Amino acid sequence: MTNADDVARYLAEHPEFFDAHSEMLAQISVSNPHGGRAIPLSDRQVLTLREKVKTLEAKLAELVQFGEENDAIGEKMHRLTLALLAARELPTLLSALYYNLREDFAVPHVALRVWRGYDTAHRAQTVPEFRAVSGELVQYAGDLAIPYCGPSGNAEAVGWFGEAAAHVRSVALMPLKDQECFGMLALGSEDATRFYPEMGTLHLKRLGELAGASLARLL
Repeated sequence: MTNADDVARYLAEHPEFFDAHSEMLAQISVSNPHGGRAIPLSDRQVLTLREKVKTLEAKLAELVQFGEENDAIGEKMHRLTLALLAARELPTLLSALYYNLREDFAVPHVALRVWRGYDTAHRAQTVPEFRAVSGELVQYAGDLAIPYCGPSGNAEAVGWFGEAAAHVRSVALMPLKDQECFGMLALGSEDATRFYPEMGTLHLKRLGELAGASLARLL
C-alpha cells in the first residue's frame, strides 16, 4: 500500500510529474493554513510565499535597526575619541571622559580608579581616581577578559559612585590596560536592565581600551 511518504518521495524524485499532468495543479485543493475551507494548491503556495516575505521583511527591519543603533554608537565613540585625543592634561581627559559618557551615552554614574602612575600617593589626596584600592580589586580587574555586566558586580567598585551607590542596580566594569592592568572604569545605572549579563560587550570592550590607552599616555 502506498503511503504519504511514498507519494512525497515519488514527487521529489520525479519533478516532471506535473509537467505531464499540469491539469492536476488546478484540481488539487489543500487546507487553508489559517482555517476555513480548502483552497487550490496555487493559492496555498501564494500564502506560503507571503508568509516567507513577511518573515524576511521583519528580519530586514531588525537588521536595519541594529545597523542604525551601531551607527549611532559609532558616532558617539568618534566624538569621545576626539575629546580624549585633544586632552593634554589628566584633569581635562577625565572631564572629557565623564562628560561624554554622561551626556552622549546617557550613563548616569561613571567612576574609575588608577593604581599606577608617578606620584600616585600625592595625587590621591586631591584626585579621587588615584585613591587606594584593595589587592582583591586589582586582581579582579586583571582577571577580567571581557567587561563585566550585571547587578552589583564588585561591591568595592560600586562604592566609587559615592552617595548614588545605594541606588545603583546594574553596572559595567572595564579593566584599563596597556601592557598590564592599571585601573578600572565603572559605569552604573539605577535601571536593573541597563547592564545585564547576556548583553553584547564589544562596544564596552572598545570603550575600556580607548579609555585605557588615553589614560596610559598621561600617567
